[in-house]
Amino acid sequence: MFIYLNALFVGLLVISNVLGVKLFAAGGFVLPAAVIAYVVTYLITDVIGEVFGKDAARKTVQAGFITQVLAMIFILIAIQLPAASVFDGQVEFEAVLGGSFRVMLASLVSYLASQNLDVSIFHSLKLKHGQQKLWLRNNLSTMTSQLIDTILFISIAFWGTVPFGVLIGMIGSQYLFKVIIALIDTPIAYLLVKLAGKSSHKKPAETAAS
Repeated sequence: MFIYLNALFVGLLVISNVLGVKLFAAGGFVLPAAVIAYVVTYLITDVIGEVFGKDAARKTVQAGFITQVLAMIFILIAIQLPAASVFDGQVEFEAVLGGSFRVMLASLVSYLASQNLDVSIFHSLKLKHGQQKLWLRNNLSTMTSQLIDTILFISIAFWGTVPFGVLIGMIGSQYLFKVIIALIDTPIAYLLVKLAGKSSHKKPAETAAS
């Protein structure tokens, strides 16, 4: 289960960086299309931390960072490669993936700050409550870290590209959206923790090293 959770985590991170280029409107709010996929990554690290331990969660965060850096490098290389004469989509290719380069940079900064904060808060609460109150550490760690993530991500990714009022509105609306998702995914956290616990009979350190 550990390897599948890690694969899902990294996959959602990479696709979030690409989806983040598009803005969509929902109920009068303006949101990046990556918002749903990205907030799920916090659920995954919480599950990994709950079942496999803090070190495993930290390693997952580190793996995600390395993957995002590599993705940025390969996207930059792909953009710079000369287009074949039969390929007439270079402009569109650059518009989408070139735009995502800034999004990826914003994601890296906000990612390092918020994901590590999420792990720290989650495990501080776990030390206090033990196996009890998963709902509390899942929601409190996610909501706190997502506030930092949202402010950093939106500011870096869209500063100067949209009016300041729109920027503030994006921060507020995206954070509200993430809070709602965090509340909704609480039952999913319990389910995944139960499934992951059943699938592993190893100690956290052994599982994290495998």
